[in-house]
Amino acid sequence: MADVQELMYHVVEPAAQTYWKSVGWVLDADGEHYIHPTSEEEWIAVENAAFMVAESGNLLLMGDRALDDDGWVAMSQSLVDIGERALRAAEAMDEQAVFDLGAEMYFVCSNCHARYSPEILRPNDDRSVPVDEGADDEGS
Repeated sequence: MADVQELMYHVVEPAAQTYWKSVGWVLDADGEHYIHPTSEEEWIAVENAAFMVAESGNLLLMGDRALDDDGWVAMSQSLVDIGERALRAAEAMDEQAVFDLGAEMYFVCSNCHARYSPEILRPNDDRSVPVDEGADDEGS
């Protein structure tokens, strides 16, 4: 039903954001605040988010979504793998593992974006710079 952009917008991005926001720290004028799930319902939301990330990797391999045979398959499988690991951490209610796997999930996502959608990387992320930038007009 959805193309890659729609799948990212409606499924992957919201799920990843939910996972990333589930455990962490906020520093503000009132000090440091630790964020973590505090109820069974909140842990279930983290589990659901991880599950959606994992299944999204499979969805990215279906039909017209698979953009090529090498990098796309490997990166989609990485999304499945990190989603499965993230799910296990959430099921175990392991706050530190959820936090750490959130960083790994971000790495998986940003590596794929660097290759297939560099325009959405953060401006200071140098992976969005074309490989041949800086080469002179003679191709050196």
